[in-house]
Amino acid sequence: MTTRARLTRSLALPTAALLAAGLFAGCSDGSTSTTPGGDKPVTSPTATSSGLTKNADGTEVSYEGVAGKSALDLLLQLDPSAEASGTGANAFVTTIGGRQADDAKKEFWSFYVNGQQAQVGAGSYQMKDGDKITWKLETY
Repeated sequence: MTTRARLTRSLALPTAALLAAGLFAGCSDGSTSTTPGGDKPVTSPTATSSGLTKNADGTEVSYEGVAGKSALDLLLQLDPSAEASGTGANAFVTTIGGRQADDAKKEFWSFYVNGQQAQVGAGSYQMKDGDKITWKLETY
């Protein structure tokens, strides 16, 4: 066997092992991991088939904006369980993902555009393609 053949053969097995390890690592759904100390599980946001992304306890929901639609209209389209009182500029979102804001706990659904709290209501905000719309259950 030539030196070149031995070198190729000696590199083939470790390379195949690394490729296989990479494939198996890529098959994970990424839903949980642990903190660097290894003691607390960390849950990743979950994407739904509708295009909504929710955190584990349902207190934060996000989606990508679509030009020409209001943030409220798209929320109601993507999440059939979402509810709002009032309409248009006066709409106030009360339920998202089946999670209703609890008045007794002083909760409300707050609306963010690209990481900044919106200065207008979701029924008034006309989205642009690529806007990141986020709803967070917050307290006052």
